Amino acid sequence: MVPRTCSLLLTSLLVAVGLFGTSNGDEGRSDVPLPKVEGSWWQVAGDPDLGRYTTEKQQPVDFAIWQAKDGTWQLWSCIRKTACGGVTRLFHGWEGKELTDPDWRPLGITLESDPQYGEQPGGLQAPHVVQWNGAYQMLYGDWEHICLATSKEGKRFERYVRPNGKTGLFTEELGANTRDIMVLQVGDTWHGYYTAFPNKQGAVYCRTSADLKNWSESTTVAFGGQVGTNAFSAECPHVIARHGRYYLFRTQKYGKEARTSVYCSTDPMNFGINQDRLYFVCELPLAAIEVIRHEGKDYIAALLPSLKGIQVAKLGWTMPQK
Repeated sequence: MVPRTCSLLLTSLLVAVGLFGTSNGDEGRSDVPLPKVEGSWWQVAGDPDLGRYTTEKQQPVDFAIWQAKDGTWQLWSCIRKTACGGVTRLFHGWEGKELTDPDWRPLGITLESDPQYGEQPGGLQAPHVVQWNGAYQMLYGDWEHICLATSKEGKRFERYVRPNGKTGLFTEELGANTRDIMVLQVGDTWHGYYTAFPNKQGAVYCRTSADLKNWSESTTVAFGGQVGTNAFSAECPHVIARHGRYYLFRTQKYGKEARTSVYCSTDPMNFGINQDRLYFVCELPLAAIEVIRHEGKDYIAALLPSLKGIQVAKLGWTMPQK
């Protein structure tokens, strides 16, 4: 099978699209702009010093980047394979003066799981931050549930604890590793996209909310297709609204063989259930993608192939060859 890859080179992008059909279920694939990395990457975060929790095998993985109230840029990453105990994960932070600066300043460990609130020891996963309702809202996973923390200035976050004394807002089911949430506001409604693997089959789910605390039941919005249905086939879902459509970035592999599949839809609640012919548009050799909009421009952040840091580049959009 010929690989379908959104290469860093425009020519590879065009060849990939030309080989695999022209229909996206609406106006046709030839009318769908595709994401394209522009220029060189700059590394913003590396392999951090975790003190007594440091190990040679640790890896910065799923992360969030946002601009704090004072204008500085914040990055929190889940560091896995540490010596913190449990399932080995915690959050570490970095701070940069400008988004385009390399080598942001390490801030140290910013959050650890707390079992008194029902969180799995060492289970923190995939933070995501948005600014809303006069505060910064951080959604994150605790290995089994999606949780929420808030901050006034965008640097120090306090957990939102439910009346039952727990931080878990919802779970797909215990044992399914509900994780990797990100949120997108569509009108007045927040759409929370995340993954889990009931029956060891990974899918992208969505729940909706008016306040980021109370959530609807889940809907499966992407599943299967050429990326498969294994437990890790729908990781790090990231949805953005561009060009009158919604784009879903869905990671399958980390490391030197990193792979993220991109889907496009006019419906934020449907990116295809085994329907690649209608929704799949291309592939990027990257993992754990986050798209950042700043001063009218798009930037893309992703893991280093070595899994020892995080990098950022400019993101452009190009029309495929008809």
